[in-house]
Amino acid sequence: MSENTATAIESSAGESGTLHPPPLSLYVHLPWCVRKCPYCDFNSHEGRGALPFAAYVDALLADLDHDLPLAWGRTIQTVFFGGGTPSLFPPEAIDRLLQGASSRLRFAPGCEITLETNPGTAEHDRFELYRAAGVNRLSFGIQSFDDACLRRLGRIHDSGEAEAAVKLAQDAGFDNINLDLMYALPEQTLAMAERDLERAFALQPAHVSHYQLTLEPNTVFAARPPAGIPDDDASWDMQEHCQALLAAHGYAQYEVSAYARPGRQCAHNVNYWRYGDYLGIGAGAHGKLTLGHDGSILRRWKIKHPAAYLASAGRPEAIGGDDRIEPERRPFEFMLNALRLVDGFDLGLFTLRTGLPVDAIAPQLHAAVANGWLAIDAGHARPTDTGRRFTNDLISLFL
Repeated sequence: MSENTATAIESSAGESGTLHPPPLSLYVHLPWCVRKCPYCDFNSHEGRGALPFAAYVDALLADLDHDLPLAWGRTIQTVFFGGGTPSLFPPEAIDRLLQGASSRLRFAPGCEITLETNPGTAEHDRFELYRAAGVNRLSFGIQSFDDACLRRLGRIHDSGEAEAAVKLAQDAGFDNINLDLMYALPEQTLAMAERDLERAFALQPAHVSHYQLTLEPNTVFAARPPAGIPDDDASWDMQEHCQALLAAHGYAQYEVSAYARPGRQCAHNVNYWRYGDYLGIGAGAHGKLTLGHDGSILRRWKIKHPAAYLASAGRPEAIGGDDRIEPERRPFEFMLNALRLVDGFDLGLFTLRTGLPVDAIAPQLHAAVANGWLAIDAGHARPTDTGRRFTNDLISLFL
């Protein structure tokens, strides 16, 4: 370890203090989708018949009212509608939710408001109405521009619908658009992964999320893995090649699977990765709040099934659980998020977000530097290229 590294750790070692409430976001979970994808492990449910949009917005606002005492006086910096398929909800439902939320909590000027969108649910006039409601960022779950890959993934759209949906959104005035793409898909080759990116580049999105297909527990793919999934070496080749392509087209990697043009990083997700706070409303939604009055950090989640949530939202019965994060658990929680960022974090941020001095993690920092996984300079810790490749090993030091 260099003398500068040791000095950087030691210079921050004695600093500690009370917890400072970080920026606050709002996450809204809309749980229904047209069809459950075989790789999906999110809390999503196939919609059958007419969906109770109005009743669900009522439940969301009651849920928010119940959580408001945890966030009195604070300002919402970002809003994210996740799912499920949020674009199943009509614009008037999104508008009513945003109007109700902004009447209960201050929204920051220019608040980033993201709506996840399935190209298979895009309609001509909806994007204009979403924009009028206040949505200013769209995230399209495209996954691939190869129709055979899309069929194997169980998606409800084809490549033509994906391109048409993005262009409709651009015509409606959206210029802050993310495209979700996956690689290491069943029967996918390196050339196919490259073609997916080239078709994405042609649409000129502001942001690309590019991540590897994984077989998550309790999914159809985990129970019955599809044939032709690329092996680890082929997957790594795809990752390296695609990262170079993204960089060459002006998309800088700022997180494990997130790439953006300058100034277009997802502010909502960056707040997560910097161990910020967020209210979570909706079936199965999770929240994390720093409570200044007693110096604690609370994680709260809501019950998952939409029918049960609708029946109990706004009452204690809707809370799936509360978990106070004790000081000994905070280093791992902080690192689980912050070490996903390519540029890492200031050591002082660790103290601000956890209330702990840096000397609480000094042995782990020294070990990470000695392993070549972390570089520390002038009070800033950054994962090395090796550290980013072995992120799980790096994070596990802080367990």
